[in-house]
Amino acid sequence: MSALPIPELSLVAMVGVSGSGKSTFAREHFGPFEVISSDFCRGLIADDENDQAVTSDAFDVLNYIASKRLAAGRLTVVDATNVQRDARRKLVELAKAHDVLPVAIVLNLPEQLCVARNADRPERRFGVEVVHRQRDQLRRSRRGLAKEGFRKVHVLSSVEEVAAATIVREKLLNDFRDQHGPFDIIGDVHGCRSELETLLGRLGYSLTRDEQGRAVDAIHPETRRPVFVGDLVDRGPDSPGVLRLVMGMVKADHALCVPGNHENKLVRALAGRKVQVSHGLEETLAQLDGETPEFRSEVAEFCYGLVSHLVLDDGRLVVAHAGLREAYHGRASGRVRSFALYGDSTGETDEFGLPVRYPWADDYRGRAMVLYGHTPTPELDWVNNTLCLDTGCVFGGRLSAMRYPEKEAVSVPAEQVWYEPVKPFPTAQEQANSKGHPTATSSTSRTCWANGSWRPPTTGTSRCGRRTPPARWR
Repeated sequence: MSALPIPELSLVAMVGVSGSGKSTFAREHFGPFEVISSDFCRGLIADDENDQAVTSDAFDVLNYIASKRLAAGRLTVVDATNVQRDARRKLVELAKAHDVLPVAIVLNLPEQLCVARNADRPERRFGVEVVHRQRDQLRRSRRGLAKEGFRKVHVLSSVEEVAAATIVREKLLNDFRDQHGPFDIIGDVHGCRSELETLLGRLGYSLTRDEQGRAVDAIHPETRRPVFVGDLVDRGPDSPGVLRLVMGMVKADHALCVPGNHENKLVRALAGRKVQVSHGLEETLAQLDGETPEFRSEVAEFCYGLVSHLVLDDGRLVVAHAGLREAYHGRASGRVRSFALYGDSTGETDEFGLPVRYPWADDYRGRAMVLYGHTPTPELDWVNNTLCLDTGCVFGGRLSAMRYPEKEAVSVPAEQVWYEPVKPFPTAQEQANSKGHPTATSSTSRTCWANGSWRPPTTGTSRCGRRTPPARWR
């Protein structure tokens, strides 16, 4: 028995000459509505599945149906010869347009067998030369399918291999829908290890330390798990300490983590690639120079392996570093990863030379709650069932977490300004003094705060019910 793994959400292209058994294979291994046959589409148009005169129209129908299925998040199998590069290119483009992974299943059976099978099918009114031409096209392109963009290529080269094959549907790496929490989603840490330890303590976690007294794990008595929104590193005083703690928690299955743009840049720097050493990366690299080569290797492996975003709790919760529009939830592509890491920029810069971010949350109408960071903001403000948890700890603000599903925010103030921002950012104490908001350690103003925790009065309003959009900082 040969297992052929395919992503649960993907576009599967059957590839093979006429008579190779593509339709039979698709019918035996996929659902009746998952398979779209070019022959069937010809029949829809011309009442004849073999009418080659309507091939162009038939593929217009096929591509339209496939597009609608992929948009709905359903696995789609295209049953056609697909031996021509141009035909496959259109399928790869279709998969890319819907941010799903293209897969090729190639039936590379002997030409004589395919000719014999066609001879037993009187409705197939074409000669041996057609199969020979298709076979030649397949031979010249088979080895280049991965370069064409197919993420998985399965080749079956005999009747026995075809008979022994089974399809195994794999969950996407971002699919954590079976994880129901409860969770504590933690905003951008940026090397502020001490504040992270304080926040975890306030959330009820017990820290585990190694023989050197360094925090290497944290466990909650009620089996809650933190989910880190990324940007663990840079700018702060102890990025290695933050990494050591978070890596230990993730390894022990006590936490989850998505990458931030700062981890993405750190991975490239540790790999020796040319990057601009700025925005705090210089501090992180200097701090890591004091660690062992083994630890630096573990950091590179950990950060490289982080998945762009997580879909949790039956799709009710999505965590991504810079947020994620609904169409990208549970999808896999370079475009999705880029948005999750960097957000959507208008291409403009502000007076401080920083990129102007498109306010994607203003247009969000999705069912899932989206929790993210990336853009420091002094206020925790719900916008259309989304919330930015980066409250600028490294700039002297606060380190914040959101309890899920309780929707209760917990914050601790920064111990000091660790890094001067390009754009001025109010410290936690300045916010309390200027706006009358208490710091996280205060017990006053219980309308919004209680014991360092905050509950929003209604979804869609700001912390104290105001609807005025907050100022945003990078």
